[in-house]
Amino acid sequence: MIPVLSVSLMRESDRHTIESGTSSRELMRRAGEGIVAAVDWIPPVAVVCGIGNNAGDGYVIAASLARMGVDCDVFLVEDRFSPDGAFYAETCRTLGVPFRMWEAGGDLTGYRTVADCIFGTGFRGEAEGPAADAIRAINESGAFVVSADINSGLNGDTGMAAVCVRSDLTAAIGGYKPGHFLGMAKDVIRRKINLDIGIEPKEKPFYLMEAADAARAFPPRLNFSNKSTYGYVALIGGSAQYTGAIRLAALANAAMRSGAGVVKVAAPACICPQIAPSILEATLFPLPDEDGAVMFDEGAMERLLHGTKAAAFGMGIGPGKGAERILAYLLAEYRGTLVIDADGLNALARSDASMLERAACRVILTPHNMEFARLLHAENGVADVIADPIPKARAYAAAHGVTVLLKGPTTVVTNGDDVLLVDRGCPGMATAGSGDVLSGVLAAICGSIDDPLLAAAAGAWVNGRAGELAEAEYGAVSMIASDTAAKLPAAIRELTDLHN
Repeated sequence: MIPVLSVSLMRESDRHTIESGTSSRELMRRAGEGIVAAVDWIPPVAVVCGIGNNAGDGYVIAASLARMGVDCDVFLVEDRFSPDGAFYAETCRTLGVPFRMWEAGGDLTGYRTVADCIFGTGFRGEAEGPAADAIRAINESGAFVVSADINSGLNGDTGMAAVCVRSDLTAAIGGYKPGHFLGMAKDVIRRKINLDIGIEPKEKPFYLMEAADAARAFPPRLNFSNKSTYGYVALIGGSAQYTGAIRLAALANAAMRSGAGVVKVAAPACICPQIAPSILEATLFPLPDEDGAVMFDEGAMERLLHGTKAAAFGMGIGPGKGAERILAYLLAEYRGTLVIDADGLNALARSDASMLERAACRVILTPHNMEFARLLHAENGVADVIADPIPKARAYAAAHGVTVLLKGPTTVVTNGDDVLLVDRGCPGMATAGSGDVLSGVLAAICGSIDDPLLAAAAGAWVNGRAGELAEAEYGAVSMIASDTAAKLPAAIRELTDLHN
């Protein structure tokens, strides 16, 4: 796992490193020289600097390039310097590096490489004035753009911006930040690296999942095993209006392709004839229904859940009262791991959330931003979630004793203490049914391992990687959710091969 530090933790860790004996000036030198070593600088080079320590990194870059004989100009958005920045700015002047004040409407099209050193990860709000104008010029320059620490204008915790630099390479300093992954980050950062300059996290950071971490959810299988070894799971969903969701959760046996021993697909009896052709290896379990919606029947639920280790609930089940009663029953009586998705989350939002705290089962919630805003009863809706995704997901998980899997370009998975980020996935997955496939994957993994945090993160990794493989074949515009389901075996094979 790769450490990811919140902006506040990075600030505390930086301060602790300085107090422990490494000067801030030395850290600035390491950062700037590390960026220089990571890039093939094609002259002429423009280094565009703001007023803080991020600008200081730019002065180190300019001084290093001057010593290398690389033609370089420094542009100042403002004529102000931090103490350490002033030291390296003077070094630049001693070496004959030209300094120019940024002028409105400035043009950088004559430069082949541009270093973006305007704002660092501490930036908040919206870039304005000369800084916004410089960001525009960087984006229109046509040059190879290198951002120091994070793209200027991009929020270091959320990855959101009104306007920000679009980089070819972003060199994180001392550790990745959430803003390198969340929100708009994938759209404005073509490639990123981390430069270790000797700053150790002062407290437990977040972590980015890697393939080897996800592989822990798929250990080598034994010859001396059977279907019961790998778990019976139930998928509960569907309605006359939404027949596709439950089919996608089971399509190509998404759950069985992800390792479940036996899958029970439970849906309203009225749509079971439509589902049956898609259900081969799985077992079809009709549920009582009325007017195309599932009805609660305690006896039917007992029979369905008997012997299962995990269940996924909510995919296309609709807004009926029957869904709410089933949810209440599952939380009160089920003893396995329960994945709540889609209409199940909407039913939860209409119910008393304290049911989660009293739940007899382990619970994984899989909301996207809008569903999570409903769970939070957020005053400003999705905007509140986007503005603070990790703290809000972490607080909700801690308050209710659940694992939250908050879907997005990078998925946030947290149990209220640990936070795992999963950056697998692609634009082509922004299509109906992708979440239903994920629910099938999660149920399968939870059928064989008892760690909801690992199961959720590994499921998100596999689902995202399968989506990437589907997009590579069909393209972002044409791929559909069933294409992701079809690529699950290849994605899981990448993980299981790591055990060899």
